[in-house]
Amino acid sequence: MVEDITVEQFVELLGRGDMTPIDVRSPGEFAEGSVPGAVNVPLFDNEERARIGTTYKQQSVDAAKELGLEIVSAKLPAFIRELQGVSGRKAFFCWRGGMRSKTASTLLSILGGRMYRIQGGFRAYRRWVVETLSSYELKQPLIVLNGLTGTGKTNILRSLHAKGYPVLDLEGLAAHRGSIFGGVGLQPHNQRTFDSLLVHELIRLRRSPFIAMEGESRRVGKAVLPEFLVEAKERAPQLFLELPIEARVTNILADYEPERFKAQCMEAFERIERKIHTPAARDIRQALVRDEFREAVRGLLEYYYDPRYEHTISEYAAERTVIRAATTMEAERKIESFLKRAYPQAN
Repeated sequence: MVEDITVEQFVELLGRGDMTPIDVRSPGEFAEGSVPGAVNVPLFDNEERARIGTTYKQQSVDAAKELGLEIVSAKLPAFIRELQGVSGRKAFFCWRGGMRSKTASTLLSILGGRMYRIQGGFRAYRRWVVETLSSYELKQPLIVLNGLTGTGKTNILRSLHAKGYPVLDLEGLAAHRGSIFGGVGLQPHNQRTFDSLLVHELIRLRRSPFIAMEGESRRVGKAVLPEFLVEAKERAPQLFLELPIEARVTNILADYEPERFKAQCMEAFERIERKIHTPAARDIRQALVRDEFREAVRGLLEYYYDPRYEHTISEYAAERTVIRAATTMEAERKIESFLKRAYPQAN
């Protein structure tokens, strides 16, 4: 049996952990954005989808359907085995909730069990994401963690999240660290993927007493933050984290692993090289070439990142609390103590 469900019904079931989304679109479509946690079991691969599309345009709808049936028939046993390997209740979707999801869900339902199909497919889901974010009202107060580059803000927030604190990890959602070097060693998410992840995180956090997040700019890698979040961040109380420069250099070396991603680091440096005065830029370049990464990072902090940060924080008008620590671990303890005092109901 196949039951059609609305996007809203699907989101509710997904939030309860009661549903596995099955994206039967091509790998190329899936890579452009999907539902968080979706499993891609494509009915057609990229080349097959292109062939069917060409047949549809150059011949007819019927000819395209016949070609699709021929392709599916040849791969049907492997396709069903792959679907059967996905555990839990299954909600199928394609681009518009049409033939691909109908075919896949019907085929599997014949073998037994109740299948679900999302009405309107991914296009309807994407519309729901955009509309939800455009009208979202953030009801909880934000606590924004700021600090010079390398103070370990993201790692602190992730550690607090692991302890059960309500944290919105924007860099994790964007798969980017939010700076010129932020994509080193990562595959940044596009706007579609970021939006989908963000809306589900906001739903997860909607009953929390507060939300802790990092003081990101409007853009994190390829993703742009929604306006309501930018405005709330600028009004929110700000925690400013201060660590010694050597501790910050150590943190950066551990996070970015320049010995593994030297070419990407050099490429990122070349995008900002002209913004650093010549003697310092030359020294940083030579340090990178010679694999003297500690010296290169220290130079980048001193001559590029720290001056830019000092200019940025001078524009903040919100309430500030400075947290000084010798190490990231000490900083985390102090931030946790602050949160416990400010929001005892969250403990």
